[in-house]
Amino acid sequence: MIRYIRWCAYFCALLLAALLVNAARVQLADAGTLAANPANKRSSIARYAQPRGAILVDGRPVTGNRDSGQVLRYERTYTDGPLYAPVTGFSSQTYGTSLVERAEDRILAGTDPALALLPLWHDLARSRPDGGRAVTTVRARMQQAAYAGLAGKRGAVVALEPATGRILALVSSPSYDPGVLSGTGPRVKEAWARLNGDPTRPMLNRALRETYPPGSTFKIVTAAAALDAGVVTDVDAPTDTPDPYPLPGTHTLLPNASKGCADASMAEAVRWSCNTVMAKIGVRVGLRGMVEAARRFGFNDTGLRVPSWVSRSDFDTDMSQDQLALSAIGQFNTRATPLQMAMVAAAVANGGELRSPYLVEAATQADGDQVRRTVPRSLGRAMSPATALRLQELMVGVVEDGTGRNAAIPGAVVGGKTGTAQHGVGNAGRPYAWFIAWAKGDRSAVPEVAVAVVVEDAAADRRDISGNSAAAPIARAVMEAALPYDRRPAPRASPGVRRDR
Repeated sequence: MIRYIRWCAYFCALLLAALLVNAARVQLADAGTLAANPANKRSSIARYAQPRGAILVDGRPVTGNRDSGQVLRYERTYTDGPLYAPVTGFSSQTYGTSLVERAEDRILAGTDPALALLPLWHDLARSRPDGGRAVTTVRARMQQAAYAGLAGKRGAVVALEPATGRILALVSSPSYDPGVLSGTGPRVKEAWARLNGDPTRPMLNRALRETYPPGSTFKIVTAAAALDAGVVTDVDAPTDTPDPYPLPGTHTLLPNASKGCADASMAEAVRWSCNTVMAKIGVRVGLRGMVEAARRFGFNDTGLRVPSWVSRSDFDTDMSQDQLALSAIGQFNTRATPLQMAMVAAAVANGGELRSPYLVEAATQADGDQVRRTVPRSLGRAMSPATALRLQELMVGVVEDGTGRNAAIPGAVVGGKTGTAQHGVGNAGRPYAWFIAWAKGDRSAVPEVAVAVVVEDAAADRRDISGNSAAAPIARAVMEAALPYDRRPAPRASPGVRRDR
């Protein structure tokens, strides 16, 4: 009898060991797979069981939370949602996250290990710290000025601090309210379908994710390449360029929108945006030199993060001479994001050094204690300091006595470059208006802001689509907001009579 009891005890011990092994397998080996299973709602319930941390602009939250009383308890809310949507993105219980909400998700959700002083305690208690905060680099005044300037037109504005790479304003228009996507149910699905079906594409972040032909704003890159390569040594010397200019190897003539471009110097070509002169200079620099110069400014970089991913800006690496001529004036296959063109202006303003742009200054705990801080870093030198200084002078000439007069700010030094980019089959589409610029106050030793504006409003009169009339006033308003607050607003300038390509 005792023997049978002993065998029974052995068998029970074996079953207990098997149970423990299986429990360990489930907890350790299969935990990730089970947690990721769509049928497992525990992770979603836990994710929304406590409020999500805030995204801050100028130290103030632009996001919040609402207790829905449902199983997925807390829904995301947004203050001035359309204004900050290109920065925050959305956090949806149905469709996930985007932009900063996605890039800083673990901090905001409270799951980042750096938020817990005693991680083991939270594991044992099956709890998690309160959601942390993402502190952005955006300045509210500048964001509001950019948003008001676009006034619902299709386009984008990006403003940078040249010395650090901080993104001071990031606007995409038209925009949307991310709060309509926060919860679950038919209303959220209807809002998603409506936003994605809208022909104006309000959910597209045009500042980071859309690329455009940069038009004449790219001439700054071409000018930098020519000066650094020694192709141009005297910016005031005639270039012996005919008007119109025969594209190399073809019978096609490249015209100018402005008069007086025949045999113009590079300084005059930048000031009045002469296509012929800058196309010829690009051909003289050569394909290899132009590709390398574009690369130094950030073109063809697939790894840029701010921390959200950014679309690649393209400059072809294999072209014929006539295609190179067009690419040198921002046409053919050359395409750039508004962020990329703001980086071009910032590199000129920063003495030739290109800083990596970033949107999140720091991550903190809910009580404000810092967890992580972004350290500004260099992407290398886009041009020599001497070239940057010369380009600053040329860009100041554009604003003071050229195609960009609408960007002038009394009491400040402003440098800019207008652009009107053709697009569509046979350039039949309405051109995009561009303006890139930088500015510094009269008491500042270095430029304080660099900005890029693109306006693609197809409903506008074609005659009004130019960098000076459509984009420069927006850039001026944003730069004014960046300069010291005691400045008087600049008077409205009348539209220029010259037209820039």
